[in-house]
Amino acid sequence: MNISFDVLPLISENMSGIGYCQAGLVGEMIRSHPEDRYTFDYFSRKNHEVKRKRLAAYMQENCSINESHFSGFLYRSIMNIIPVPYSVFFGKKAELTHFFNYIVPPFVHGKKVVTIHDMVIRAYPETVRFRTKQLLLTGMKKSMKRADVIITDSEFSKSEIIKYYPQFADKIKVVYCGVNTEKFYHIADSERIEKTKKSLGIEGEYFLYLGTIEPRKNLERLIEAYRILKDRYGDVPKLVMAGGKGWLNSGIYSKVQELGLEESVQFTKYIPDEDICPLMNGACAFVFPSIYEGFGMPPLEAMACGVPVVSSGEASLPEVVGDCAVIVDAYSPLSIAEGMYKIYSDETLRENLSRSGMERAAEFTWNRFSEKLHGIYEEVLG
Repeated sequence: MNISFDVLPLISENMSGIGYCQAGLVGEMIRSHPEDRYTFDYFSRKNHEVKRKRLAAYMQENCSINESHFSGFLYRSIMNIIPVPYSVFFGKKAELTHFFNYIVPPFVHGKKVVTIHDMVIRAYPETVRFRTKQLLLTGMKKSMKRADVIITDSEFSKSEIIKYYPQFADKIKVVYCGVNTEKFYHIADSERIEKTKKSLGIEGEYFLYLGTIEPRKNLERLIEAYRILKDRYGDVPKLVMAGGKGWLNSGIYSKVQELGLEESVQFTKYIPDEDICPLMNGACAFVFPSIYEGFGMPPLEAMACGVPVVSSGEASLPEVVGDCAVIVDAYSPLSIAEGMYKIYSDETLRENLSRSGMERAAEFTWNRFSEKLHGIYEEVLG
């Protein structure tokens, strides 16, 4: 097969969850199927060498780069108003092109596959950045119409797409995300963990949240839950909230001040890749009370590290964690607090969740799901 990928999520300076999803599926497919040919499509107005360097990790003998020096921002801004053909920039050699970030441009040559990760734009539009909201609201329905197949990350997300766009139900296929066990694994080296903690200014025990600092992650309720935890039980581990800043996050930071938790709740900078695994491993528990996730990779990554997880029971998260986490009510700070205390106070529970979590995470391999995606490509191309 002659397959092209839109690799914008792979060349971004700070890779998001969408980028990691694409990296896992594409990287594994290229290694497992050298009989196919792969092309990386992307717009690049500047820093060409930097982008090529970011793609170098995925390059094999069966791969090539297809770089357009037109403005990608300008093209995405106008394509739903003026349908300039994608093939003008990237040609007509591909038999199939996969877009991993919701949008299929007009007039793409060959078969089209699009990944729709979730329906947050419809379920919680107030949590989406204005520019992203406009692009999705004007382009997503057209994209699903153009696509030959719609890939989504979970059965939950499939049901959400069908709820809002029932006319596309027959096109939807579920392909789970995997976990990179070379990056997320149990670390027995306490010195490595302490070195990472020191570099981030973390002392002592801590609960960890790792992800984007934004409203749909339910972080204000997590902070309220932590206040309840401290009021009830006194000397408990601090709460470390790590990750890049998202959209509409001012209320999250002000909630810490409002509840007088400046000394107990610690925000970190964006965490470099090499520090994420030891940071995970150092936590007494990973807390992920999100109210809306298309898949929810962070709790799975924590489970791969052998870290016990407190998770909400919302959206796709029960599909991911199964019975290998303490499940709490996302809308109840008291429930979240009780879940955190339960996991902190019960050593046997922590050990059981650590073991069962690693076993479950081992089932979510990139090879398994890239093979499923490859089979879908074969089916689309007949």
